[in-house]
Formats: sequence, structure tokens, C-alpha cells
Amino acid sequence: MRNAALMLGIIGGLIAMVIGFFGYGYTEVIERHGEIDGIAKQVDNVTLIRVASFLAPMLAIAGGAMSKMRALVGGVLMLAAAGLVYYAFGFGVFTMFPIGMCALGGILAVAAGKPDQPASHF
Repeated sequence: MRNAALMLGIIGGLIAMVIGFFGYGYTEVIERHGEIDGIAKQVDNVTLIRVASFLAPMLAIAGGAMSKMRALVGGVLMLAAAGLVYYAFGFGVFTMFPIGMCALGGILAVAAGKPDQPASHF
């Protein structure tokens, strides 16, 4: 389960990074060049989008990497990343896979109470 959590966290984090690049870039373009009527307008909370664009991929990748040795901490980080992506960007066609992968990886990591290795978090 820890290997699955590791892979899901890293892959979900990489996809979240792509979403983060576009989210941050969109807010920058609108801020610098202005809104286009009927096509592009600035989001309500620019700071939330920028923080989530930066923080969520880092939490997911770090959580996935940690899930092998510290499953509880890694699982909590991946669940936090999934929640942050959902809160900032919502659930849609581009966010469903990073949310699902990070959430499933977090659940698997937290559920790995008695791992192959002697150090467990329960």
C-alpha cells in the first residue's frame, strides 16, 4: 500500500503542478494585461489561487515521497493537497485526477498501519 501511495502522490502532484502553472499564469496575465470582456476575468481570490498553485503540488509530492517511511505524515500531506486543490480550483475535468490520486494515495498511506517494515504509526 505504501508503494501505491508513493506513486499516486507523486503522479497527482505532477498533474497538480501543471494545473498550478496555468492557474498562477492566468492570474498574472489578467493582472498585467487586464480583463477581456466576455472571455477572461480575474478570479475572486487571487492569493488563494497563487498559494494553492504553489503549495498543493509540493504537499502532494512530499507526501508521496514520505509515505514509504512515514506513512501517516505522508498521507496527511496528500489529503491536504487534495483538499487544497479542491478548495482553490473546484472539481472539474482537469482537477479530478490530481484530487482523486492525492486523496486515494493519502487514504492508502494512512491505512498502512502495519507495514512490511517494523516502524508503524499505530
